[in-house]
Amino acid sequence: MSQSLQKTGPESEYQVLIQAGELKPDTDQAKAVAALERLHRELIDYPVIKNIHEGFHFRWPAGLFRWLNSRTSTPQGIYLYGGVGRGKSMLMDLFYTTATIASKRRVHFHEFMLDIHVRLKQWHDFSKQERARHGGRNSDEDPIPSVARKIANEATLLCFDELHVTDIADAMVLTRLFKELFAQGVIVVATSNRPPDDLYKNGLNRQRFLPFIEQIKEKLEIIPLEGPVDYRYNRLKGAQTYYFPVNEETTAQLVAIFFRLTDRSIADRAKVPSEELTVQGRTLFVPKAARGVAVFSFKRLCANPLGSADYLTIARTYHTVIMVAIPQFNNGNNDEAKRFITFIDALYEHGVKFLCSAAVPLHLLYNGGDVSFEFERTRSRLMEMQSEDYLARGHGSNLR
Repeated sequence: MSQSLQKTGPESEYQVLIQAGELKPDTDQAKAVAALERLHRELIDYPVIKNIHEGFHFRWPAGLFRWLNSRTSTPQGIYLYGGVGRGKSMLMDLFYTTATIASKRRVHFHEFMLDIHVRLKQWHDFSKQERARHGGRNSDEDPIPSVARKIANEATLLCFDELHVTDIADAMVLTRLFKELFAQGVIVVATSNRPPDDLYKNGLNRQRFLPFIEQIKEKLEIIPLEGPVDYRYNRLKGAQTYYFPVNEETTAQLVAIFFRLTDRSIADRAKVPSEELTVQGRTLFVPKAARGVAVFSFKRLCANPLGSADYLTIARTYHTVIMVAIPQFNNGNNDEAKRFITFIDALYEHGVKFLCSAAVPLHLLYNGGDVSFEFERTRSRLMEMQSEDYLARGHGSNLR
């Protein structure tokens, strides 16, 4: 990307990528970029939401904040949907990075909903006095308006990656939550593999979810990315995914793949950002991450006391994971082997692409010990995860 992100919009940055040969002209993508550019410009003078006053028993009537503060009408958000590898997340990231509005948040939709349920539980655990401090008026107050006001206060622009609903608990919350968020003036940009009408399809009590779909169709511009090109798969097709031994050469090969997958110049390797994930109230540090690709050392993920909740969060958040320096396993490091088994299970079930460097070839990765039987399944899955059929699989496709 150029060095003047804050001075440009997604349209100009998209053209930079095309001119650099990192992207090819694509009609559907161009339409999406035009819509994102429209929203980018409308957000330049859009006021940041600041309407929460802790300690006061005051509730802003729906829409009052926007009536008092807006200098323009509420911009229409954007919903990008289409098949795997069509560039949805890449385009949203172009938009998010160039957006000049200070109050913004980009989050995987699943992580957002986990956060919402934590906030709802906290509300139900509050005393009457604590609810009053958080904007409630009595002990029977519906928590949704208070939670929505806090979310709006934290981010005027919300960008959701992979909006997908399979959980009835999420489905029952979404309609009321987003009604409140939209009333507060929050702008939403979302990506999804499904058109709005297919969200929570055949789900339990789906009729109660339908108003959420109508809100999405009313408040967001719906843009399909339905071309046949799977850019993500094309970048991995035919590539080696399991490297050995662990040395400078295999490390350099993984570095090159990371930059190819993330549309970054290898000259900018020192500028690759880190990220933090929230797992059951804890912070999980991600050393390197960009455009849905994360890099970890084996030691960080499997030599430390992490568990399935950590690995599932990683699997839900990233479509591709690169792990470096996997050792050979035996009875001396069985605890690490067991964590590695759990980690690979989480990636496999979510269709995550996995690239790694290891001390030895795959057939020698487990050199005898107490978990030999369990590791055979992991070895089998690692072999399958190198296949073209697996690499062409969509992120989270096993769960749909």
